[in-house]
Formats: sequence, structure tokens, C-alpha cells
Amino acid sequence: MPETPEVSRRLVLGGTLAAGALAVGIGSAESASADPVSGPAPAAALAGAAAPRRRPGQKSMIGVPFEPHKTVRVGVIGLGNRGSGMTTGWSVIPGCVVAAVCDIRADRAKRTADQLVAAGKTRPAEFGGSADSYAQMLKRDDIDLVYIATPWEFHYEQGRAALLSGKHVVVELPVATRLDELWDLVDTSERTRRNLMLSENCSYGRNELAMLKMAHEGLFGDVTNGHGGYMHDLRSLLFSDTYYTDSWRRLWHTRSTASFYAMHGLAPIAAAMDINRGDRMTTLKATATAPKGLADYRERFMPKSHPSWNETYINGDLVTCQIETAKGRMIRAEHAVSSPRPYSRINSLVGSRGIFEDYAGTSPTGARIYVEPDHGGDTWRDFDAYRKEFDHWLWKELGDEAENGGHGGMDYILQWRTVQLMRAGLVPDIDVYDSASWCAPVPLSVTSLAAKGRPVDIPDFTRGSWVNLRTGLDSRTTEMPPVA
Repeated sequence: MPETPEVSRRLVLGGTLAAGALAVGIGSAESASADPVSGPAPAAALAGAAAPRRRPGQKSMIGVPFEPHKTVRVGVIGLGNRGSGMTTGWSVIPGCVVAAVCDIRADRAKRTADQLVAAGKTRPAEFGGSADSYAQMLKRDDIDLVYIATPWEFHYEQGRAALLSGKHVVVELPVATRLDELWDLVDTSERTRRNLMLSENCSYGRNELAMLKMAHEGLFGDVTNGHGGYMHDLRSLLFSDTYYTDSWRRLWHTRSTASFYAMHGLAPIAAAMDINRGDRMTTLKATATAPKGLADYRERFMPKSHPSWNETYINGDLVTCQIETAKGRMIRAEHAVSSPRPYSRINSLVGSRGIFEDYAGTSPTGARIYVEPDHGGDTWRDFDAYRKEFDHWLWKELGDEAENGGHGGMDYILQWRTVQLMRAGLVPDIDVYDSASWCAPVPLSVTSLAAKGRPVDIPDFTRGSWVNLRTGLDSRTTEMPPVA
């Protein structure tokens, strides 16, 4: 397809990029799948490039800001390890209060409320004790934002219900596991005029945001490819009897062969490539290794009386998605949680004038770089000086505060920025189209693997608006409104 000449993003930001013909994938799986992730609908009907028509009166959410809020009142659904920690995080952001907490286990709601009171916060309303307790919470009119941190199988239903109740929504990864659900979240956001955002904290990582700024300033030349993933040895946690309630996350490995959680690495690379903002992902093909890691761990460490011995693991130890974009770029996204290895999100970006690699080298930042004309001699250089030069304004302003937050500060940055966007009435950095696109590899990997690695089309959730270059995570400096 004809390519649009590369222009410095700084010069054209806010304008539109002329686009060549819309790239169309080279095929989809032809038969219906019974997989619990891809769902029962024929893959060709869901993975095609043609988007379903909007209903009368339904309009795009691109560029739609939050209405200004003097105070952001948050309702939390799901109070396990992630939800309880993030609840504390919401409570310390200026201009934000936790108005309600909910968990199917009522004791968790009470425990979380008690902890907030002990920290000097107002006691939130408590909901729990049944599967529909969250629906009761959503009836309240004193909640502006719903944060969802339940097991994956509940994200779509609860996110959709929150939108329909008139609330904005932040959902932990993934926002949904099926393409029809992803489309429905897009449509529901457009109909309700409420924003839904994937809680992709890694997109707010310090190295990731510096990498994005460097790419958009042209430091790497024409970006051609990137590599990201979620490489995390979760075996001990997956077999813990307490960490993942009812072993929900381990059980996903018995249900499907899929790239469940590659968004942590995919999203920062997609942002650096302006996916949905001048380019889009068009096709995906997946490969998977044999499922050996979990069974081996169980053999060595779990007693024969453990319930895991009744399980058969089918998800590959490494699932790789090779993604092509409309502009001919390539993204490799990987998911590996069942093998012994140090943690990595890979986070690598390559262009015609250089390369950035995270989780490598000896730099205190954990990253290394090689760019022309600064470097030569086939020698990697530390990333330190470049991160200082290209540090994102959020980290310059909030770095000291953020370091007290979870995951090296990424959680605090995400929560602070979300509250700031809502209080100032700004457009979200991550919108429902980003959220759907970044999560689409979950079901699409299933479809491709079922077709022996054949490429499948990635839907255009923006319905053609991806050609317009616009801001996202590369935001300009803005102030948090003062708290009265």
C-alpha cells in the first residue's frame, strides 16, 4: 500500500495524516470456535476489517472530554490484592475520595472501609455478600468513576453495567476477553457518552513515557518495529491457595491457549507508534509453545492432595503475537508466566536511526540505547542521560510522590492523571478504542492458533478515525485543579 511520508510528529500534532488504502488482513479462521475466550461466533464475522454500523445517534468518543468534577468520587469493585491496594491509591490523590467499595466477600469491603477510616479518610459505603452486590452499588448517584479489579471473566459485564449506570470506568487488564464484548464496550461507551479506560499502568512507566517522547521527537528516525510483552514467573502465585482467590487466574490456563496479558508490553509500543492516532494494527498471527511449566511446577512442589492435580493445563508457556500495522510496522507481543525467568516487559523500539531496549544493560534505569549520530562502534550506551532529557512531565512533576506508589510509581501516576483529567475536564490519555485494540490480541490469538497460526484481521474499533494524528499519552503539561 502507498505510505504516507514521515513528518515530525511535533509539527503535525492535532492535524490529520493522509492515509493510503486501508490495509486488510490476509485471512481469518473459517470455522466457529467453541473456545471460552474467542466465543461461539464465527471468527470471520468478528475478526474482519469491516466494523459494525453505529446505531442512529451513536457517535465517536474520540476527543470527548470528561465533564469537570470538583471532586472525583470513586466506587471500587473487587477488593483482592490488586483492588485493595489501588483503593488506598485512589484515596490519597488530591481531589479524590473513595465513595463506595464492593466485593462478593462482604468481609473484604468492611476490612477496606476500616483501613480507609484508620488512615483518616471518610468511611465509604460498603457492598458485598452476593454476585450482584456491584449492581446495587452502581445505583448510587454519588459515584463518578468506577474502578474494576475483579477476575477477568467479570470485567466485561461489570464495565458495561457501570457505563450504563452513567459512570466513567477504569478496568484492569483485560477489559474483555471476546471480540463481541470489546465491540459492545465501544458501542456502549459511545451511546452513554461515558469514557472507559484500560488501567494500563505500564503505559505510565518512566522508561515507557520517555521512549514515547523520543520516538515522537524523531530520535529513532522512522520507527519500523517494536517488541513488548509480559514475561513474569507467576508459578508460585498461581499455585498459592490465597493470592488469587479460588485459583481464578490459574484456571484460565486450563480453558484456552491465548495471549492473556501481553497488554503491559504491547500498549507502550503501540503508543510510541501512534496506533489509533495515525496508524493502526491490521493483522495478527500467533504461535504458542507446549504447556510444560505449570505441570512441571506442580510435579515438584504441590502435594498430591492439592486440587490442582485435577487440572489439565493447555496454555502455552510462551504465546507470541506478530502484529502488522497499516503503515507496515511490526510489533511482537509476548506472554509468558509459566517459566522460570527474571521479570521483563521487553519494551524495545527500533527505527531507521537507532534502537532502545529496556530490561537490558547495566544502567540504573535498566535500559540501554544506540542512536545515530550520537553513537557508533557497535557499542550500547546507558539510557540515563536520555531519560533525563526526555523525561515525561508527569514524572518530572510527580516523581518523588510517585515513588511511594505501587509498581515503581506507575500506579500513582495513572491514578493521579486520571483524577486530574476528570477534575480539569480533559480528554483521556487512553480511550475506549485504545483499550479495545490493546485487548483484542486475547481473542485473536485464540483464533489464529486454532487456524494453525494463520493471520487474522484486527478490527478497526475507531471506524476509520485512526488516520487522525492526535495526542494521547504524550500529553502537554497541565495543572491539577486546586483542592478547596
